[in-house]
Amino acid sequence: MSRSGNAATPWSIVARMALKLHRCSTRWRVGPCWRVQKALEEQGIDYEVVKGPARPGKRTELQRISGQKLYPVIEFENGAIYCEESKDMAATIRAGQLDEKRGASN
Repeated sequence: MSRSGNAATPWSIVARMALKLHRCSTRWRVGPCWRVQKALEEQGIDYEVVKGPARPGKRTELQRISGQKLYPVIEFENGAIYCEESKDMAATIRAGQLDEKRGASN
């Protein structure tokens, strides 16, 4: 599930980043995890899906890296974590501003 932008697009810098999208394991194409995944795909950003446990009590790894047990979470190759409300995450991605979150740790 990878997509790449081309050099002429404003998100080309972001498209070359290795991202991990930590998300629920549901197959439904609705909800917060799908909202963020769809935005990544629409913008042609390369990412790897990391499906995690459905039950919040079993999300120990997600809590370790992000400080929370809620999906979705984006993990950048430098270890930085980006998480906020999925609607805000999708808007950030679509606005071509994901690279600005690369140094942020929420």
